[in-house]
Amino acid sequence: MLSDTWLDLFGLSGLFNPFALLIGAYLGWRADQPQKLWIAGFAAAALSLILEAAVGMLQLPLPISQDAGALAMFPFRFTGGLLAGGLAYWVHSKKKRASSDRG
Repeated sequence: MLSDTWLDLFGLSGLFNPFALLIGAYLGWRADQPQKLWIAGFAAAALSLILEAAVGMLQLPLPISQDAGALAMFPFRFTGGLLAGGLAYWVHSKKKRASSDRG
């Protein structure tokens, strides 16, 4: 069985962090080349950790509790943001291709 730390890393604190997924999806949607998806993943991980630190410094309750550190969560959020960005890029490119075929 996985420990609580691993469950956090593969759960909402890490791989499926909503902030990282939203940031990655937005940047993937806006990307014009697939090479930019790496930037989307990195930005999703970094910005979600910065946002979480800012909320913690304001003494606001964190919506997602975790016991893993930022260095442990970064690769998981990077992967989640990269996958969300890749999916958004793929959907956006299909949508653009379909609209260009019609017109």
